[in-house]
Amino acid sequence: MTRRTHWLTRRGVVTGVLSAAGGSVLAGAPSATFRPVPRPVDTAPPPPIATAPVPRASEALIKAARLTGDVGFAVTDVETGEVLESRLGGKLLPPASTLKVVTALYALDRLGSDHTFETRLLATGPIKNGKIEGDLILAGGGDPTLDTDRLADLAKSLREVGVTEVAGRYLLWPDALPRGKRIDGEQPEHVAYNPSYGGLNLNFNRVHVQWEKKGNDLSYTMHARGRNFSPSTAISQMAVIDRKAPVFEYRDWGARDQWSVAEWALKKDGARWLPVRYPALYCGDVFRTLARSNGIVLKAPEILDALPEAPGLASVLSPSLVPMLQGMLKYSTNLTAEAVGLAASQTAGSVDDLSASGARMSGWSMANFGVAGVRFMDHSGLGYGSAITPGDLSRILAANAGVAPLLKTVNMPETLARSGLVRAKTGTLNFVSSLAGFVTTKGGRDLAFSILTADTARRDAIPPAERERPQGAKSWARRSRRLQKQLILDWAKRLT
Repeated sequence: MTRRTHWLTRRGVVTGVLSAAGGSVLAGAPSATFRPVPRPVDTAPPPPIATAPVPRASEALIKAARLTGDVGFAVTDVETGEVLESRLGGKLLPPASTLKVVTALYALDRLGSDHTFETRLLATGPIKNGKIEGDLILAGGGDPTLDTDRLADLAKSLREVGVTEVAGRYLLWPDALPRGKRIDGEQPEHVAYNPSYGGLNLNFNRVHVQWEKKGNDLSYTMHARGRNFSPSTAISQMAVIDRKAPVFEYRDWGARDQWSVAEWALKKDGARWLPVRYPALYCGDVFRTLARSNGIVLKAPEILDALPEAPGLASVLSPSLVPMLQGMLKYSTNLTAEAVGLAASQTAGSVDDLSASGARMSGWSMANFGVAGVRFMDHSGLGYGSAITPGDLSRILAANAGVAPLLKTVNMPETLARSGLVRAKTGTLNFVSSLAGFVTTKGGRDLAFSILTADTARRDAIPPAERERPQGAKSWARRSRRLQKQLILDWAKRLT
């Protein structure tokens, strides 16, 4: 691929980043042109990692953490690629959201750092005296960051090009990316981090529910909440029911989301986001309201099966890929991961669904970085079926240290000698807690690490109704996070 000219070799990448960062991969702003580097095809296979040494200090920390399940880790020297320490380094474990780091590298390689997603308005007929003599099409480009305010800009642009009326239909095209009603079918139905996905998205495919209690009266609203605009929507509706359980219940009404909530759970004023299962219709409904506020009345939206050749009237662009990925890694937005991953996969041909796209990213990882056994079911790490070894994840990071400035700074319990900085991505599911990133040792050595902890037996035994807050998961995750920081501090002091 011609894009490879940006990153030539691992040594070249690391040298460039270290220079820009004042001697550490952890500092400095991300380059606008950086891209993951493939493993050279003539390089010998990496040495086995499962037999790398595990010092007594690490084992003592793990024993004190009292974690059930598996604790695996691997630490790799960024400059040489040498695996310094590992524990269960060759065992497949769930990565949770640390998978998003691999997704970021995949998207940068396949799409390029300047890639943007475009949402367009098209017209199938000419504009005469302000009227479109044909249909208006809202065509999604897969933008996972499209929000109500940017959609309002698009509605304003339609008026600015002189449109005041549409003679024909109002059509939606959501098939720039494969569509699905949820990322993972094993998650609770009402959690906003498990939204739908497709080519036409809005507000991370969530609707904002707000309720107020005044005496015995309860009022609530469902809005496409933005900073400057918050129109209501008819695509998601809610009823308050006098029942003990469940707190939230979902019913699919064909082209509308019908939620019900137990009345006892709304004793105090509050708000929350709920997922949207019909994102194209949701986006289309909100745009219709925003167009009306600009004096343009549209018919009820209809889904378009195939996008015709039609001239464009206006469009809005997403941020470019680098800041988009930085936001994804900071806030762990699952929809962003799935959208950029699907778009990256489609550069090599169409894919039918998330699992096919995840498999394509698995093959890319194995071909480019010499990793042996990765299994990706999606691009966010939300699905239970994804797995990677600690050694493989650490190796991928060490080969792509330029990604470090995109990662979030981790607050450590004490200042690390020299840089005092750790950049990493967290990952959390029920009885799964992971951390993967970079740290600088006392002597200035840059390390890539991955720590994957998981009790999959306890995770899999949780009944679906209890998966939002299962008993014991919070304290288990707290002990795992404490252990992760203790291990990093130990490495920073010892592996100089």
